[in-house]
Amino acid sequence: MSAKTCRHDSTATPPPVPGATAGTTTPRLFSTLARSPVAKSPVRTIARRALMLGISLFAVAHAHGARAQSAAGVTPATSAHPHRVPPARSGAANSGVRPRRAMQSPGAAPGAAPEAVSVVGSGSTRQMQSVSSRDLQFMVPGMTPLKAVGNLPGIQFSTSDPLGIDLWSQSFYMHGFTSDQLGFTVDGIPLGGQGYESYNGVPVSRAISNENIGRTDVSQGAGSLDTPSTSNLGGTVRFYGNDPADRMGGTVSQTFGSYSAFRTFARFDSGTLNPSGTKFYVSYDRKDEKKWLGGDSQFQQMVNAKIVQPIGERTTFKTYFDWSQEAAASYIDNSLEEIRTVGYGIDYYYPNYGAALNAANGIYLPQYQGLSDPKDAAYYRGIETSSYYVGGMSLDSQLTDDLESKTTFYGVGKRYDAWWTSPYVASPSGAPLSAQDQAMSTRRLGFQTDLTYHFRNHTFNGGFWYENMVYNPAMEYYNEPNSADATPYDEVAHRGTPFLTHWAYGFNTNTYVFHLQDTYRVLPHLTLHAGFRTMVVDAGNRVLYNDPAYTGTTNPPSGSLDATAAALPQFSGNWRFAPHNEFYFDISKNMQAYPQSGFGTASPWGAATTQDFRTLQKTLAPETDWVYEIGYRLNTPMVKGLINLYHVDFSNRQQSISVGPLAEARSLFENVGSVAMNGVDASVTLTPVRHLSIYNSISYNSSKFENNLTSGGVFYHLKGKQEPNYAKLMYKNSINYLVSGFNLHFDTLYMGKRYLSYVNDTRVPSYWLENLGVSYEFRNAGVAKTLKVDFSINNVTDERYITNMGSGGNPLSGDYNTLQVGAPRSFYGTVSAHF
Repeated sequence: MSAKTCRHDSTATPPPVPGATAGTTTPRLFSTLARSPVAKSPVRTIARRALMLGISLFAVAHAHGARAQSAAGVTPATSAHPHRVPPARSGAANSGVRPRRAMQSPGAAPGAAPEAVSVVGSGSTRQMQSVSSRDLQFMVPGMTPLKAVGNLPGIQFSTSDPLGIDLWSQSFYMHGFTSDQLGFTVDGIPLGGQGYESYNGVPVSRAISNENIGRTDVSQGAGSLDTPSTSNLGGTVRFYGNDPADRMGGTVSQTFGSYSAFRTFARFDSGTLNPSGTKFYVSYDRKDEKKWLGGDSQFQQMVNAKIVQPIGERTTFKTYFDWSQEAAASYIDNSLEEIRTVGYGIDYYYPNYGAALNAANGIYLPQYQGLSDPKDAAYYRGIETSSYYVGGMSLDSQLTDDLESKTTFYGVGKRYDAWWTSPYVASPSGAPLSAQDQAMSTRRLGFQTDLTYHFRNHTFNGGFWYENMVYNPAMEYYNEPNSADATPYDEVAHRGTPFLTHWAYGFNTNTYVFHLQDTYRVLPHLTLHAGFRTMVVDAGNRVLYNDPAYTGTTNPPSGSLDATAAALPQFSGNWRFAPHNEFYFDISKNMQAYPQSGFGTASPWGAATTQDFRTLQKTLAPETDWVYEIGYRLNTPMVKGLINLYHVDFSNRQQSISVGPLAEARSLFENVGSVAMNGVDASVTLTPVRHLSIYNSISYNSSKFENNLTSGGVFYHLKGKQEPNYAKLMYKNSINYLVSGFNLHFDTLYMGKRYLSYVNDTRVPSYWLENLGVSYEFRNAGVAKTLKVDFSINNVTDERYITNMGSGGNPLSGDYNTLQVGAPRSFYGTVSAHF
């Protein structure tokens, strides 16, 4: 059994059981929608009551707001400027409507600017930093926006793909937490996990183009209580799309680069269309590139659209829609042995199908012959094909002078196929390999409603979030030809019927979250914040198809698991003890819902037997943590600085662990017990002279297991070992010079050593990486308002290094195929015009 089998199974998949009917044709069950198998329970009763309470609260508030506006004499607006306050009615003393309060993020000091105004989060009671749209311009156009977020301290972004299209070869960590343990939103719509094959996730690079992002707020410690997420153990990342422009115009951008990279972006803004202020934009984003290693390619196209409609003077309606489509070939996984023996040049055989046939028959290329398992070194192809739909609408209202509401309804859908040519399952044609598809579809529907009430020095905020999700994963196999001259199965076209289905599951999940918080300005320079969230995640599955010859049982695990927390508290504060100087602290408890996946995978529902799952139902507890942080901020025109100290007590940490020999490793869902994390982030941005800024940051993280582990009858000494994949030490530097349309920036990253195994007996070395960019912007260039020319070099010194790791899980001890090689030096040029 191959270690690579874990790749599209989210964990390792055992080989076919002898005697399995490989040639049997099975019906395609993937699109079947699951109904929840969960019986009525007290948890559901509580959740229903919470749902009704939230709806009633919203309805009563809106009714009260409508009456209050009527009493105050507020009339529908005829101006194109939303939220402009009308004058007081004549003859009514002191009855005029006061200016509207600026909408604030909970946790910010009342009366202070929103948290996003400063890169170091001035005024926030938590560690809060922001990435502006200008920061995104320093990257290669089309690169995933997570790359810009990765420049902040404590955040580790890695990718083998220069444009970040391939999800398999990238990872995102924040204070040691993976992207599936963080909270992500775009315009208030929950994006779910950002990892490869995340059951509920929409990667932000599939949801919005960089040019349409106005700002990004990042909380590295504890996220805001109102974030719609059930996975934010280690913080939140909130993306805010910019609104359509008030004047008609547009942007066109064209990028060319190494490895035939070609990216086109076009956006049209309607401008204000009528006296009520209606406006919209629509954009199209297309990019493709050849892989820098191997013979395959990557492609993505995306459409974004947004409409803004003011309703009267105090209400704004917005609706957003996104569609994206991808066919992204991935880079193959490497082990330390493969890199030492063969070098950095290992990739899939594609397009040499004959070589893949030979390898499946035990005839290997010369460079692979010295490996302990040459069959597991390379395969014909690995590619993901997907399509995503994200839609939402929001209503933002100033109900009274002191009462604000925001309600968002959304729908998310995706179809995802993770392909890999398996040399361990034969085709009916007689070929010793087949096209394996880890298929999934997800549909999420939900809404969130929030009320914010200002009373004297208090800002009260409460809200309710509900979501229903249907998730259907399946493992299917398609026929490959038994001839080197024949045409292999076309994964992108994806036609035909699978000849074999190992398993197919259907999940139905209901999420109920209620939050309540108060931000209290005790003194003009002292703010305290306290609140809590109640979370109920009711998930269950049923088996849609089962191949007993593969699973070894006629009754695979099925049933429900509830992740419930009556109160997850958060306490924080901010003290501005001198002009431009402030201290802050934060204490919070967080919980993550159970991950969902299919048979034999790193999920409670991936248990080997029904009895194992029944045991988990009684004994398993969700991942939880307590996060403590304290920090200092300095915010002056010349110096912006941050020092943040944090400690995390992590309980019931559940990991995907690969055990057994390298060639026969399989992933297990293990509770590795408690983890204690201590770390520090520090950053400073200096502006010594006009036009020049220098940014430096350093972060240190010690994340140690507190328990030993016995797995498969083998004892592993984990206690005191560092968690794998995340660097203990990172340093980042950026120098930026901007004057009269000319911009020059140079970035440096130092990534410290990272452990591969849980017992820390294997690791990858540290590395330095540099990027350089230069641009010039011409104003009033003919018909264009601005014309910009940009040139950049990634990996200036052509460093050879290991970038992403842990893509298929990590071994408890030793080596494993789970490493990705970083891209070599590459060049990109862009011409863009704004009209």
